[in-house]
Amino acid sequence: MKFLQCAAISTPISKFLFHKSRVYATKNQPNKLKFVKDCIFLKKEEGGNHLIVSRSSIITNADKKSEADSVVAVEEAPLKRHRFEVLKGYPMPYGATLIDGGVNFSVFSSNATSAVLCLITLSDLSQKRVTEQISLNPLTNKTGDVWHVLVRGDFENMLYGYKFDGEFSRENGHYFDPSNILVDPYAKAVLSRGEYGVLETEGDCWPQMVGRVPRASEEFDWEGDLPLQFPQRELIIYEMHVRGFTNHESSTVKFPGTYRGMVEKLDHLEELGINCIELMPCHEFNEMEYYSYNSAMGDYKLNFWGYSTVNFFSPMARYSSTGTQDCGLGAIHEFKYLVKEAHKRGIEIIMDVVFNHTAEGNEKGPVISFRGVDNSIFYMLAPKGEFYNYSGCGNTFNCNHHIVRQFIVDCLRYWVTEMHVDGFRFDLASIMTRSSSQWDVVNVYGNSLKGDTIATGTPLSSPPLIDMLSNDPILRGVKLIAEAWDCGGLYQVGSFPHWGLWSEWNGKYRDTVRQFIKGTDGFAGAFAECLCGSPGMYREGGRKPWNSINFVCAHDGFTLADLVSYNNKNNLSNGEDNKDGENHNNSWNCGQEGEFASISVKRLRKRQMKNFFVSLMVSQGVPMIYMGDEYGHTKGGNNNTYCHDNYINYFRWDKKEEASSEFFRFCRFITKFRHESESLGLHDFPTSERLQWHGHAPETPDWSESSRFVGFTLNDSVKRELYVAFNTSHLPVTVTLPERPGYRWEPLADTSKPAPFDFLADDLPDRHIAIRQYAQFLDNNMYPMLGYSSIILLLSPDDNA
Repeated sequence: MKFLQCAAISTPISKFLFHKSRVYATKNQPNKLKFVKDCIFLKKEEGGNHLIVSRSSIITNADKKSEADSVVAVEEAPLKRHRFEVLKGYPMPYGATLIDGGVNFSVFSSNATSAVLCLITLSDLSQKRVTEQISLNPLTNKTGDVWHVLVRGDFENMLYGYKFDGEFSRENGHYFDPSNILVDPYAKAVLSRGEYGVLETEGDCWPQMVGRVPRASEEFDWEGDLPLQFPQRELIIYEMHVRGFTNHESSTVKFPGTYRGMVEKLDHLEELGINCIELMPCHEFNEMEYYSYNSAMGDYKLNFWGYSTVNFFSPMARYSSTGTQDCGLGAIHEFKYLVKEAHKRGIEIIMDVVFNHTAEGNEKGPVISFRGVDNSIFYMLAPKGEFYNYSGCGNTFNCNHHIVRQFIVDCLRYWVTEMHVDGFRFDLASIMTRSSSQWDVVNVYGNSLKGDTIATGTPLSSPPLIDMLSNDPILRGVKLIAEAWDCGGLYQVGSFPHWGLWSEWNGKYRDTVRQFIKGTDGFAGAFAECLCGSPGMYREGGRKPWNSINFVCAHDGFTLADLVSYNNKNNLSNGEDNKDGENHNNSWNCGQEGEFASISVKRLRKRQMKNFFVSLMVSQGVPMIYMGDEYGHTKGGNNNTYCHDNYINYFRWDKKEEASSEFFRFCRFITKFRHESESLGLHDFPTSERLQWHGHAPETPDWSESSRFVGFTLNDSVKRELYVAFNTSHLPVTVTLPERPGYRWEPLADTSKPAPFDFLADDLPDRHIAIRQYAQFLDNNMYPMLGYSSIILLLSPDDNA
């Protein structure tokens, strides 16, 4: 280093490299503290009073020129010539954007006092080094609350992050720390570890995460891909996990557990009749978040489900077969490839998005991105800086703050326009209807209203975020599905603010259908309501049957096979003494607990599984199937498998192929039947002109408390008329069918029959013989039903009439 004795005031400002402000003593008055700008203290010069500081120093509050003259300024040896040209840049758009022959970096932070752009090569990231640091001048590189800079140079294999300085005060909601390198909330790809479930060499569960700097020539060949834009009433949704779908060895795919591996198995979904996939979280998250040894399983717990987002713009890199190649571009292209190939097969892609919280947790959680950029803006905080926890995961995203809601809109637009996804399912969506912290009416209405105050977290009838999403010219054209509750007790199924667009996961449908199918008294009328698309919940608000997403099982809870095999959860494999997970499952084990049971119990279980599937497919609204339920996947009674990266959560392709997977055949034909029937999936709620209710006798429905029978006929322009009935009593019954002169009823599906006679497909050998076996009943307009069974009959011309 070269030491200079100089007059700070007379030294040209351009000679000095500005960093932070610190307090130092001068040579003549070593005990008097002075404010020296932009230098970092190192040590006191040996044998003297001089202070050695890095970079160049300028006193900004010297009382006398003599004091200024006596400042010891230290000038570093000439730095290596920067490989980048640094310009003012533009405040918009946010993120890293190719513009004017360079990359424009823009990030919002209203409370930071300084910002540094960190550029890091892929090799330097592995060595935990910063390649280049560019300090942003608040006079030239800041507009309003937006920090920005335009950088030109060679960005090959280049990544980036930010350092922000400012107040560190939890009480005031600020967590600024200039030693942290933060992920840009608008980063389009995030890199850390390259391989799923593998720790860094030093055992770090939270390695440094950084964003990808874009480069020219990154175009993806979409081959003319366009949105499918299916009417929502025509959808059959399949909720699935990317890694779990193909990571079991029986999948035999080339790239197991990845987007590419999933593409290799899309034919299975097409065969099943699926035309919409709902992907469990595919935004960048850290699967090592819960990493700990699980003695119950002899392996390690991971965040398998992924409901703990690190970055909302980035596809999960470790779901890609390319890992960290090309600094994350491979993951972006691989996700696009999945969407394109799904669209080729007539399958839409909906993403499960988690805008209710992030991976940063509460005050004890890591500082990765939002917290270090501007904690008090992005999170819902109490007056003393505590985190509201409506998500049950430590923090709550401040969704209705004007900056945060614009961030969410920008993010969703990106996934629609750039990644071609067809819609979104919003996890714990009721949080998005709660008022933000730092709330004021100006934020909403544009002017203050005297005496109008809204407490943080208050449910809003017209939430600004939901308003923006519903009226956005891009987003109003895609599927918007709300999980209409949160962990703070706000339950909005049937009442979620909707603008005529939003659908809901119908949790009441799930609970009612479970109760009725297992034979609980008092649910016949409620079950009939579910079959009609829940008009009691949706019609008055101006919505339609397709606003109800009907499901019996989902990722959270029992699988369909476990729903009929366990009365109680069996979560010991989670290593939490069976204390986690839902206790009220409305399940029934059919007489014996667990997977191992008598032949008669197993037969009843198969029947019940088919009954549940029939109820889904003949209900108005949109049916949703959970991955693996189509062949009877079991998780051993575990209803909270969030932490298992193993066979518990993996789709078992070997089980699907076994003879016992006759259930798959039944599911495949029932979904095909739904697609072919004009009356299943109506645009509006059925009226008496189309639908008639029946009991054991025609037009005499039994809605009494003890009734366990529901039957109905439905006019269908393609199938003429359907007769559907459910007998959830343990007793058999012979029903009298409605008379249709000139026609006769013929059986199509009967869950009490063994395969393949449970569904009489057109190509079934000896189909006519199977039908003839019921001639003595059908000739007399009757049909026998076993207990716990359901049937579908079709009307056909009576040749003997």
